[in-house]
Amino acid sequence: MSNWRTKEHITMAINLTDQDKLTLRTAAYGAITLMAAAGATAGSPHRIATQGSLALASATGPIGYVLAENGKIANLNGKSVAEIADHVLPALTTAMGLLKEQDPAEADNFRSTVLVAVEAAVRPKKGEPGPVMAEMTRKITGALDAA
Repeated sequence: MSNWRTKEHITMAINLTDQDKLTLRTAAYGAITLMAAAGATAGSPHRIATQGSLALASATGPIGYVLAENGKIANLNGKSVAEIADHVLPALTTAMGLLKEQDPAEADNFRSTVLVAVEAAVRPKKGEPGPVMAEMTRKITGALDAA
């Protein structure tokens, strides 16, 4: 008998509606979109988005299954960083609230996954992330911790 859980077994641990799953994907991928938009002047937004998305694709557990689902995520193409932030930061807080209600361990997994992806996205080739990227990381962390 294998110790690996099946997708069906894992997703039974938390009960997420399609809207809940969309909120989680919006929050996670939106955080990376927000970092790319904020970092457009500090580096390559394509590199930021690629590195962050690759990190999200490595998520495990129920969160990994949710983030791996295909589907359109709306409202991530704002005309400004502020417009994207208005959509993404509340989604991060809502996602954490949803997960904390159902499974605090999965809330921790989601928080860790998003922060690892943000760190991967902003990791410069040399030195430390600039002040713009550091501030956006702080805002994302604050939104995750607000729930």
